[in-house]
Amino acid sequence: MSTTADLVAALKKELKAAGLTYADLAGRLGLAESSVKRMLARGDMPLSRVDAICRALRIDFADLARRVADAQPLLTELTQEQERAVVADRKLLLVAICVLSQWTLEQITGAYRISETDCIRALAQLDRIGIIELRPLNRYRLKLAKTFRWRPHGPVMAFFREHVVLDYFAGGFDGPGEGLLLVHGAVSRAIAPSFIERLQRVAQDFAQQHQADQKLPEKDREGYTLVLGVRSWEFEAFTRLRR
Repeated sequence: MSTTADLVAALKKELKAAGLTYADLAGRLGLAESSVKRMLARGDMPLSRVDAICRALRIDFADLARRVADAQPLLTELTQEQERAVVADRKLLLVAICVLSQWTLEQITGAYRISETDCIRALAQLDRIGIIELRPLNRYRLKLAKTFRWRPHGPVMAFFREHVVLDYFAGGFDGPGEGLLLVHGAVSRAIAPSFIERLQRVAQDFAQQHQADQKLPEKDREGYTLVLGVRSWEFEAFTRLRR
């Protein structure tokens, strides 16, 4: 659906919510009812006409556009090109990771040595890439679904494997609120996917707790990184010993 068609669909909903008929709208616009019906049925009209209908319905065009944007389906995965753009610049990657945690511009520049100008530039680039919708006062709406994940073999995970994995697992996992579990076993192939679903729920719980705790003072919060994974795998040194 085109952007204009989305706006027209939203206008139809506003018209119905206001309890107005096509005849009522036609009267406010100074048009024939048949013209209004034809215009709305096509789902395509100049933005100037959309604006005129907004005034007739006494709604703000910006609010209507925002509702349309909020109703768009959220992304569960980026394209190769989008991910490649994210990892091409380390500052952009940093800001991207921060917006995934819903950090504000003030939080990002307060925690990292990145200027406000560079941060705003990164936010604008993330808007162009399609990860966020940048709004006034450098606020934004995340356009990623709760089930979003980086592409398993995409540029971001390749960067993670090359630069992050060893650094992450080099830790002792023995600090407050830390832990590392390594469990191996042979289970039914039919039951294995259910463990993935449980891990996804844990990840969602973690993300939701992060959102809920944003209201706490900075001193009462600590940054944690949760890594979950399960795969059919055997340590290569053990595989070499198999009969």
